[in-house]
Amino acid sequence: MAFIDYYQVLGVDKSASQDDIKKAYRKLARKFHPDLNPNDPTAKEKFQAINEANEVLSDPEKRKKYDEYGEHWKHADEFEAQKQARGFGGFDVGAQEFHTDGNGTYWYSSDGQEFTSSSAGGFSDFFEELFGYRGRGGQSAQGGFRGQDYQTKLNLTLREAAQTHKQVLSVGDKQVRITIPAGVANGQVIKLKGYGAPGMNGSPAGDLYITFVIADDPVFKRLGNDLYVDVYTDFYTALLGGEQIVNTLDGQVKLKVKPGTQSGTKVRLKSKGFPIYKQEGVQGDLIVTYHVQLPTHLTEEQKDLFRKIQRMN
Repeated sequence: MAFIDYYQVLGVDKSASQDDIKKAYRKLARKFHPDLNPNDPTAKEKFQAINEANEVLSDPEKRKKYDEYGEHWKHADEFEAQKQARGFGGFDVGAQEFHTDGNGTYWYSSDGQEFTSSSAGGFSDFFEELFGYRGRGGQSAQGGFRGQDYQTKLNLTLREAAQTHKQVLSVGDKQVRITIPAGVANGQVIKLKGYGAPGMNGSPAGDLYITFVIADDPVFKRLGNDLYVDVYTDFYTALLGGEQIVNTLDGQVKLKVKPGTQSGTKVRLKSKGFPIYKQEGVQGDLIVTYHVQLPTHLTEEQKDLFRKIQRMN
């Protein structure tokens, strides 16, 4: 499982107070509650991540362990017990970098002190217990130390997200070419297996997790698979009927405006909305909202005509 930055999930700094965390959680929980987002397939996943982040960061004891041990925070008690039993002073296990030169297993603490599996007095056995890792001299049932997972964000426009296309990502010193299916959602995460950090001693590489960030569009608003667009029509067309040009993702269409159309009237255009993820050729709907614009700068003659109509009614 990829390391999840709980602070990033809630959108707060590491220095955030408990009150800040509570406010951020309540705001996001309301925004992404699955019952309020029935058309968003990612809402449940986001809501679960928000709850998980809040459960840890709102608990001072869990938060302390998370801040100290990072992705290994759940094993904090085991770390502490093993360090005490083996006589190790305090150091941040989450900050260690692990290396091997084929003659032994080395790890380096933040102060530059070097330990080996032999000089550490059996400390490598501790990591075998927790992570299924064994250095030179044996291999665990799990096959070594799996590589670290990577996480990255990919920014897209709404129109880019609506089209299947290829993009190249820079991950460390590698270029990764990916195909992005049409219909990805803002905040959606996909996994590329084996594109994380290389494993140790022949163990598998970690995975790459990509989070899509889709910017707001100046024309369309997206809710699930439906798109919403505001159309401004003149008073005379709304009153007497006529035609109106409307923008869609696929170009422009001409709609017939019924006589007496009121401002705020909505029209649904079937299958003119956003592509549905991994359902080729299937789209949501486009909801058009008419806004009637009243005439301004009328001449006296025009005003007289409207007065006559008013008296007739």
